Amino acid sequence: MKIAVTGGNGLVGRFFVAEALAAGDQVVCLSRTPSPEVPHLPYDLNGPAPDLAGFDAVIHCAYLHEPGKYRGGEGNDPDGFRRANLDGSLALIRAAEAAGVRRFIFLSSRAVYGQQAPGAVLTEDMHCTPETLYGQVKLQVEQALATSRLKSTSLRATGVYGPGPAHKWQGLFDDFAAGRRIAPRVGTEVHGADLAAAGRVALTQDTPPILNVSDLLLDRSDLLAMYLEASHRKGPIPARARSKDYYVMDTSRLRALGWQPGGIARLKEALRAMV
Repeated sequence: MKIAVTGGNGLVGRFFVAEALAAGDQVVCLSRTPSPEVPHLPYDLNGPAPDLAGFDAVIHCAYLHEPGKYRGGEGNDPDGFRRANLDGSLALIRAAEAAGVRRFIFLSSRAVYGQQAPGAVLTEDMHCTPETLYGQVKLQVEQALATSRLKSTSLRATGVYGPGPAHKWQGLFDDFAAGRRIAPRVGTEVHGADLAAAGRVALTQDTPPILNVSDLLLDRSDLLAMYLEASHRKGPIPARARSKDYYVMDTSRLRALGWQPGGIARLKEALRAMV
């Protein structure tokens, strides 16, 4: 299979590139900077749509945002954020339709659900009320795919973790090691390799148009306790989060297709690699 991965150099896109290479696919990275691992085509969400002739599938991970931010990633330029991430994605969808691409995988987000009843379980068929621009744009791209001619799957991913040159918890671990106050928090997480495995399911099976992708409900106190164990350090563990207003994602639809995430064992393995 010949696959174009937009944003293949990013913190999340790199997992899709690695998974496709391991599966023996021919991979081309569409990004602003060349990839050291695979062929590269220059691509910018603010630029013209790429020529996708000859590609069997597109995995769309590219997203323009303020560094380190997704919710609130528009910074002081919401119009520019919308032009890049909504208009740019719509142009990519049209280019894929024109080229006859067979499969289109979109990296969406749990942010599309917005505020729900406290303790609600998030299912793919529930009404979405995103309150952030990030979630609104992701939902609009999902809706555009639903009315396109493409065979598409939107992966509503939770927080994505995994080792690498930079990772999502680097700042948290640095603050913890320096003795700075850590605010209590609980959230859902999935390893990037498990997210990419969900993409493989969407590429190779007849899947529903929307799939939740999540694995662990993780309290920061538990995460930092495992970090201490992996790093052989000692220190005071912060308090557990008190709020029960988090939302667990129902992944039964994806699991019924054979997907099985790595759970705590994969998290501990990733922490050892991060350390």
